[in-house]
Amino acid sequence: MLKSKTRWEVNPVEQEVVNLLVTELNIAPLVASLLVNRGISTVEDARDFLFIENSEFHDPFLLDEMDITIERIRAAIENNEKILIFGDYDADGVSSTTVLLTALRERSAQVDFYIPNRFTEGYGPNEAAFRWAKESGYTLIITVDTGISALHEAQVAKDLGIDLIITDHHEPGPELPNAFSIIHPKKETCSYPFKELAGVGVAFKVAHALLGRVPEELLEIAAIGTIADLVPLHGENRLLAKKGISALRKTTRPGIRALLKVCGTEQSDVSEETIGFAIGPRINAVGRLDSADPAVHLLMTTDPEEARELAEEVDSYNKQRQQLVNEMTKAAIEEVESNFPPDQNSVLVIAKEGWNAGVVGIVASRLVDRFYRPTIVLSIDHEKGTAKGSARSIEGFNLYENLSLCREILPHFGGHPMAAGMTLGLEHVDELRNRLNGLAKEQLTEEHFIPVTKVDVDCELSEVSLETISEMELLAPFGMNNPKPKVRLKNVSIGTIRKIGSDQNHLKITFEDNGLSLDSIGFGLGEAYNDVSPSAKMSVIGELSINEWNNFRKPQIMLQDIAINEWQLFDFRGNKKLNESMLQISKEKRKLIAFSEHILTNPVYREHKDEIIVIKETEQARHFSCEDMYLCLLDLPNDEELIRLLLEPVLPNRIYTFFNSNSNESHFFSTIPTREHFKWFYGFLAKRGTFDMNRHAFDLAKHKGWSKETIDFISEVFFELEFVKIDKGIISLSNHGQKRDLTESKTYQLKQQQIELENKFLYSSYQQLKHWFDSINNGSLKFEEAMK
Repeated sequence: MLKSKTRWEVNPVEQEVVNLLVTELNIAPLVASLLVNRGISTVEDARDFLFIENSEFHDPFLLDEMDITIERIRAAIENNEKILIFGDYDADGVSSTTVLLTALRERSAQVDFYIPNRFTEGYGPNEAAFRWAKESGYTLIITVDTGISALHEAQVAKDLGIDLIITDHHEPGPELPNAFSIIHPKKETCSYPFKELAGVGVAFKVAHALLGRVPEELLEIAAIGTIADLVPLHGENRLLAKKGISALRKTTRPGIRALLKVCGTEQSDVSEETIGFAIGPRINAVGRLDSADPAVHLLMTTDPEEARELAEEVDSYNKQRQQLVNEMTKAAIEEVESNFPPDQNSVLVIAKEGWNAGVVGIVASRLVDRFYRPTIVLSIDHEKGTAKGSARSIEGFNLYENLSLCREILPHFGGHPMAAGMTLGLEHVDELRNRLNGLAKEQLTEEHFIPVTKVDVDCELSEVSLETISEMELLAPFGMNNPKPKVRLKNVSIGTIRKIGSDQNHLKITFEDNGLSLDSIGFGLGEAYNDVSPSAKMSVIGELSINEWNNFRKPQIMLQDIAINEWQLFDFRGNKKLNESMLQISKEKRKLIAFSEHILTNPVYREHKDEIIVIKETEQARHFSCEDMYLCLLDLPNDEELIRLLLEPVLPNRIYTFFNSNSNESHFFSTIPTREHFKWFYGFLAKRGTFDMNRHAFDLAKHKGWSKETIDFISEVFFELEFVKIDKGIISLSNHGQKRDLTESKTYQLKQQQIELENKFLYSSYQQLKHWFDSINNGSLKFEEAMK
């Protein structure tokens, strides 16, 4: 067996619905299964999903209070009031700020933006910023991607005579701020048909309402924030993302073009992965380390030279962020392992002075990847007496709900079920840890702490083709709630397997089934090479893709995890490098079994002698448990019954066969004398009377074309049957004339037995040996049948 690294949860398939979509939409069954498992079960919904770009955006005035919001903004523009956009410092906040800033400037508004500094001001609106805005003459503040939790700040704005419009998408609390208006799709009073917009999606709707048209020129910006903020990519988010990616491939914005250049990405190749792994992290890096203003300027600039300089600045922030994250992650892992071991903590809450508050969220994600526990990483500020940080969760533990139960010690917090941010007093850090651990014990089981990989569908090799993989791209862009499809291939045969890469840490496997083959690459899976036997049937999960090389295209699967669900046989018979072979076997799992103490004198096993278990009696074999073990059979028993008794209760996960002989003699290849041999030698002794074995046995063997071992063997059998007497090497017939069969001789029996054992265990093929072991448990195969 080979255990997978994660729990695979494979969605069940409603075959009737799949068949309907295949028939009505003329799509591949695999694509239809993927749609159904995303909750898309009608022909109309499937058509809308696959061809979302043909859909229309919802009327923005369906958002509660959009009408009074637009009236107030238009009045501010007409009256030349100063408007301040108050944004957030992440990619969604930067995108939201850019969208609304662009729309307001198109309407000739007097507008500026303000993004708080993460380190000096913290998350969200703050009183000092609002008082500065009043002093600076701003009469209208519009928040984007923030503000839904700003109860105090909204009252400050009202007291200052500033109208506050909040646009946000984060989870609203039980009490809403006392603002002029709130645009939020999840408000109880809001009947907007799509609830899961990102902050930039909400800002885009405000721009749509303000401009009186769908602002196509802002789609590329909306796509960045939508994808980077990991909101579900269905419904209107999917429309924004798909149209936005198309716009990015043709954009003339100098800032985006310059950013793509420093990312090393061709504009025509832009996809959701470009945003998720290149553009988004770079924009986020600016606000994580310093003021996010340069990121807004980059997206807003019309000057190519300024765009180049700003893109390089943004890229340098990202490089600093990467180094900082690596250093902090190392320190955080040490903190967990030293002070808060995961086996004693269902939720990890760690805090340290000097940690950069801008990257604690990334570090928390790294810790979740490593320990698979809900994790909060806090940066301590002793001067202020506060701890500020971010949280990331695992399936089954809703962060927002559980943090809400600790609201009295969390003056500032917000977020989602899987991620959150917070600030709390230093004196409450231990209490927060204790309370969350208590809640986790009530909600989580041991199984929750095994990482989960959600698999969309099982598929056969016969379903994997260039046409099907191309058709799967209709499901793009991929993201939250519409992940890149993962498929499982179950129990497929391995054609070839080898390690690749400069460090030999990747796997390249070709799978075969009924004349079909499929190539695969498993990055980082090279260590599993020694855990896969030649005959294994492997189950794998991964992403299907098209490999293009030298103008040749073929399907492939990019492996993410592998498993073997049956016991495996590893055949080391005749291996000359036994010590190297032994190193391939997990010391924690292996059991070294010998059937004779003679093996302990073998120099090869000298350093392992303390591990070797010698089994000589049937009772020992009968009571030995090899369940879930890697059983290493070092030598041959004298009786195969010992192996049968050892394995009959249950086969181990793996069997490693060494079967070193206890002597230099191979019974299988030595000549077993026939009855004619015995008859001739008996007649020879009858004629000679006596024969000196010590002096003449070799010459006699040479004369007959036999081996000396044959003469010795016949003599020993005759002696046991009392046909001859042997005295100091002189052999002669005895006076006993009783007839006895040769098989009554123990020596003769042992010879035959050893030949049979060697035939079964030493000189059989791999498949014959595997079938013999299989037959022990299922009883359906005799060895003779396996040999055919």
